[in-house]
Amino acid sequence: MSLQESELHSLHFRPLPLGAIRPQGWLARQLRIQADGLSGHLDEFWPDVQSSRWFGGETEGWERAPYWLDGVIPLAYLLDDPELKAKVTRYVTYILDQQDADGWFGPRVMVAAANRPEDPHYDLWAQLLITKVLIQYYHATRGSRVVDALLKHLRLLDRIIDRAPLFNWAQFRWFEALIAIWDLYEITGENWLLDLATKLHAQGFDWGAFFRRWPLTEPTPHGRWNYMGHVVNNAMALKAHGLWYRLSGDERDHRTPRAMIELLDRHHGSVTGLFSGDECLAGRRPTQGTELCAVVEYAYSLEVLLSTLGDPWFGDRLEQIVYNALPATFSPDMWSHQYDQQVNQIECSARDDWPWTTNGPESNLFGVEPNYGCCTANLNQGWPKFVANLWMETGHGESHGLAAVAYAPSHAETWIQGVPISVSMETGYPFRDTIHLTLMAESPVSFPLSLRIPAWAHRATIQVGDEDPEQAHPDAYHIYREWRGTTRVTLTLPMSVNLRRGHNGAVALQRGPLVYSLPIG
Repeated sequence: MSLQESELHSLHFRPLPLGAIRPQGWLARQLRIQADGLSGHLDEFWPDVQSSRWFGGETEGWERAPYWLDGVIPLAYLLDDPELKAKVTRYVTYILDQQDADGWFGPRVMVAAANRPEDPHYDLWAQLLITKVLIQYYHATRGSRVVDALLKHLRLLDRIIDRAPLFNWAQFRWFEALIAIWDLYEITGENWLLDLATKLHAQGFDWGAFFRRWPLTEPTPHGRWNYMGHVVNNAMALKAHGLWYRLSGDERDHRTPRAMIELLDRHHGSVTGLFSGDECLAGRRPTQGTELCAVVEYAYSLEVLLSTLGDPWFGDRLEQIVYNALPATFSPDMWSHQYDQQVNQIECSARDDWPWTTNGPESNLFGVEPNYGCCTANLNQGWPKFVANLWMETGHGESHGLAAVAYAPSHAETWIQGVPISVSMETGYPFRDTIHLTLMAESPVSFPLSLRIPAWAHRATIQVGDEDPEQAHPDAYHIYREWRGTTRVTLTLPMSVNLRRGHNGAVALQRGPLVYSLPIG
C-alpha cells in the first residue's frame, strides 16, 4: 500500500532505517562506552536477562528482557558491531523460534523479576512491549519473518482483549503498540490492524481527558502510589495522542502532547527539562528525584512526537533532556546508574531520612540494580534512539527531503528521488555553537534541507558554501536548492547565558541546551 492510499495521516518526518545514521566523534565514543558497559553485558551476568524465561531460563518472565533488547538492538546496529549484532540476532531468533502456534511471544507465566512469585494474572504490557522491540529489528534487518510473526501475534492480542480487557500497566501504556501497528499497516495495508488499534484506544486510559481536568498538581502523598501519577507512565504517555492523531486526525490530539508537557512543567518540572517522579509525580523541589526509566522514555516520546507532529519545540526539549538528565544518571563508564537522579544532589548515600514518597533509601546510589531493576534493563534506549532520530526524511515526491531535528556529530546516508545522498555533521555541539554539514549528492538533485533552529538561538545564521550568511529564525529553516557534488553548510547557533528561576527562589544558569553545574569537592 502506498502512503498516499493509507488511512493514516502521513508522518511529518519519517525516521531513516535503523543503521542509516552513524554516530561520530564524542557521540560515537559515548555509544561505545555504553556497549562496553552494562548495556552490552547484562546478559552475561544479570539473572533477569541472563536467565530470563524469554531466553529459555527460569528467572524473569515479563518486561525486563524485552526492555533490554529495546535498547541493545539499536545500539548494535548504530555501532555496526558484529559481536553485538550476533548477540541480539541470537536472542531475537530464539523468541521467533519459540513463538507459540497461536502467536504468543515468550513465557505465558508472568514473573516480574528473579525470585518473584509467578502471577496468574498476566498483564499484557510485556506483549505490547515486544512488538516495539521486534519492529526495530525488522527495520534494521528487513526480515519478512518478523512481519509474519508480528501479524500472528497481534491477531492473537485482538482476540484476547475481546474477552479480557487491558488492565494495570497495559491499560496505561496501550499506545506503545501503535508503533508496530502503524508500521505493519503501512507494510501490509491490512485494515484489521486499524480495528485493533481502535479497540486498544477504547480500552486504554484516556490521558488527554485526564489532563483536561488534571488533579495531580501537588506532590503525591506518601502511600498514595498510583498508575495515573506514575512518572514513567506519564513520560510514555506524552506520545499517546501524537500517535493516535495519525488515525483520528483530531486537532485536539495534535495539541494535547504539548499541553500535557506544559502542565507537568508548571507543577513538577525541573531545569533539566524533566518532571519529578519518585516513583510518582513529586512537585518542583529539586531534592525530589526522577526515575531513570522516565528520562529515557521521555526522550523517546519526544522523538516520536518530532516524527509524527514535527513541532521543533519538541526538539529543543529533547536536547535539553538528553544533554543534561541522561548523562547525569550514569557513572562515566556506564557500569552503574542511579534509580533516582536529583537536580541538586550533593551526595550519594543510603539515609534514614530520604526525601522520596515511594522509593527506598538506596534510590540515588549508583549500582547495577539500585532500588528496582526495571531501569537496569531499560536504561539502554536513551543514547541509541537519540542517534537513530537525529536525521529524518520529509515529504514525498518533489517535496521529499532531509531534516536535521537534533544536533550531534553524525553521518547519515539515504536516497532522495533515486539519488544516493550522504550528509556528515561535524560539530562540538552542545558545547560549541557551530555546526558544519557536508552534503554529497552523486548526481544533481533538488530537494529541501530542513534545519531545526532552537527557540533560544537568537541571531542564528546559516551559510551555504561561499554564499553570504543568512539569518535563520527559530523554527525549521528550509533550504530548497539543487544539490550537486559536495556542498558545505554552516549553521551558527549563538548561545547566550540565561538565568532560569526555579522552586522557592532557586536559580540556574543555562547556555544553549546545557544547564551549568558546580563541581563537587
